Amino acid sequence: MQGHTILIFDFGSQFTQLIARRVRELNVYCEIHPYTEIEKTNFAASHIKGVILSGSPFSVRAANAPNPDLAAIKGKLPLLGVCYGAQLLAHKCGGKVQSSEHREYGRANLSHIENGNALFKNISANSQVWMSHSDTITELSADCKIIASTKDVKFAGYEFTAEKTFGIQFHPEVYHTTEGKELLKNFVVNICGCSQTWTPDSFIDTTVADLKQKLGTDKVVMALSGGVDSSVAAVLLHKAIGANLYCIFVDNGLLRKNEFDDVLASYKTLGLNVKGVDAKNQFYDALQGLTDPEKKRKAIGKTFIDVFDQESKQITDALWLGQGTIYPDVIESISVKGPSATIKSHHNVGGLPEKMKLKIVEPLRLLFKDEVRRVGASLEIPQAILGRHPFPGPGLGIRILGDITPEKVRILQEVDFIFIQLLKTKNLYKDVWQAGAVFLPIQSVGVMGDERTYENVVALRAVTSTDGMTADWCHLPYEFLAEVSNEIINKVKGINRVVYDISSKPPATIEWE
Repeated sequence: MQGHTILIFDFGSQFTQLIARRVRELNVYCEIHPYTEIEKTNFAASHIKGVILSGSPFSVRAANAPNPDLAAIKGKLPLLGVCYGAQLLAHKCGGKVQSSEHREYGRANLSHIENGNALFKNISANSQVWMSHSDTITELSADCKIIASTKDVKFAGYEFTAEKTFGIQFHPEVYHTTEGKELLKNFVVNICGCSQTWTPDSFIDTTVADLKQKLGTDKVVMALSGGVDSSVAAVLLHKAIGANLYCIFVDNGLLRKNEFDDVLASYKTLGLNVKGVDAKNQFYDALQGLTDPEKKRKAIGKTFIDVFDQESKQITDALWLGQGTIYPDVIESISVKGPSATIKSHHNVGGLPEKMKLKIVEPLRLLFKDEVRRVGASLEIPQAILGRHPFPGPGLGIRILGDITPEKVRILQEVDFIFIQLLKTKNLYKDVWQAGAVFLPIQSVGVMGDERTYENVVALRAVTSTDGMTADWCHLPYEFLAEVSNEIINKVKGINRVVYDISSKPPATIEWE
């Protein structure tokens, strides 16, 4: 049990996860469920303190629009409808929703706020909000009153007068609604009465206690990647079961320079029972001659499973497989849009549960990425691990375009090392969300000394982002890029040209393969 809980029902909005993250930032626990679960949920449970209905790409007037029965919620628990949720409440309760002559999208300002209204307590006059809807409410039922308006949207906010049911036709969860977090606090803390006790320390205490009860003296085997999620999950398991956690860290020959030894040392400093496995040659053999990105990914994934399976068999009587699954992965699998059609082969250890007949334990399945980092900080995991840029599961295997050879890996490791170290030295590393180098299947003419060269080209990539879904290329100083280029060309044999990728996502992706 996670204490006081807000339930968020997803109608397919792109912002639903953001609502949950904003509620969690208030140190209040919340869960996202598809709207199809509404009629199956026990709302009488004492820990459920309130409900939020998300936005949606649907129109409430469409024949196939989501239309769940809200009788178990409305009037019984505090309820907040956001955009589609507000229109659904109005539509079902005697109001009118019609298509607008123009899509109401973008910034707007509240021209009217009802004095003393609980939902808008401490919200400034003329506060900026973010609209994103094509339908609009044109009439409310007699038991409702307007509590906020903009110049163009009369029913920007409304309330059912005899109950704690509210509707707003803007998104409080997005950055552009400047006092959205205050509004959500009014609903979650003041109206629903939630205690703000969902903190990293409380999560650690609860999770470790639950793991102790669940696992007892059982053995757990877990693959570590050096990344944030698997590292934090492993430390939580270690706090619960100590030496009964058996960690395996595989060197696939596609890691960054010195990464295998550095990360292994960090894990041992944390007291983890971890075994490092040098499997470089197995991966190189499996990748020999492959140039298609998906074939390379599959070869890396299959080889990893074979290596991990072989190593884990040496651990007698292991019953559980530990994984670093986090909440966005869980949400995706139960989305109202259906499970994701493609799951990246390098995400969690695909294929292992069926092959190894192990039960799965996922200590982080309730957390968003930013929460994982906060929990890691409370666990005193080194910043070298917590602050790491994301790194793809297939590693340098998808940063070497074309076939992979040990020599290309060596060259790219040296290039990448110079780039990342200079980012850190110049205090730019924290300003970048992800950075790396790409070995291109291109050779170009150059001049070194008095000799003509015909050598390889590398591309540098650095992006800013919040979650990787969208990204902008990082505007690094020209002087810095010049220094990086000079260092690489002068120190890495085999490279005579460096280029910088200035593509954003979309239309490009962060990785090249």
